[in-house]
Amino acid sequence: MTGRLAGKIAIVTGGTSGIGEATVRLFANEGARVVIVARRSGPGENLVGGLGPDRAKFLVGDVTDEATARNAVDLAERWGGLDILVNNAAMDWTSPIIETSASDMRRVLETNFIGSFLMQREAANKMLARHRGSIINVTSRNASVGVATMGAYAAAKGALLALTRVAAIEWAREGVRVNAVAPGLTQTPLVRTWISEQGDPAGFENEVASSIPQGRMAQPTDVAGAILFLASDESAHITGASLAVDGGYTAA
Repeated sequence: MTGRLAGKIAIVTGGTSGIGEATVRLFANEGARVVIVARRSGPGENLVGGLGPDRAKFLVGDVTDEATARNAVDLAERWGGLDILVNNAAMDWTSPIIETSASDMRRVLETNFIGSFLMQREAANKMLARHRGSIINVTSRNASVGVATMGAYAAAKGALLALTRVAAIEWAREGVRVNAVAPGLTQTPLVRTWISEQGDPAGFENEVASSIPQGRMAQPTDVAGAILFLASDESAHITGASLAVDGGYTAA
């Protein structure tokens, strides 16, 4: 099979909806074989059914469990060796800092930072031995700018951005690249639910879109395209970078 990722083997966490699903589909179209990791088996099995077992495998698991990282990498190794990791699994959280409990903060950090750390560490063990690999951590605009009520989420994504940069430096001479993609507001199922819960969903969506210089939210495919670039050999001399996919929000 031809494509920009022909012959590559990838893991995508949180790969059954939104940005993760768009990335899985794009990777498969570009020639990669993909291990999909998510907590719900139904959507994962449906996705594999559509792509075919020769292009995708599904692992049900929680990224906060160290066994999930080991099992995902083992599945990739059975295909011949892991080339790409996309750390996309995350939970959303909104709450003023003063109202955020210690347990809530720990839960967000466990999923959005520790889970990515565990996957990255396990993947790197194999990649470093082969002196090749690309790791893409999906962070957020909140890793770089302050947005009210996003304290716990921003703390976790900011920590992941810092980890991205340190790992990039530690592994640069070993042929393993580590980069971040930082989406802004994106038309995912979670965001659609958030909008629908507002008193005036249409007015609220217009207000949100007006805060973005391009005047619209991202589509999951917009973010997946940036992830594809960093996963491919086209970005061979890029490591430690954070690519904003936010319609200019963090540039304003």
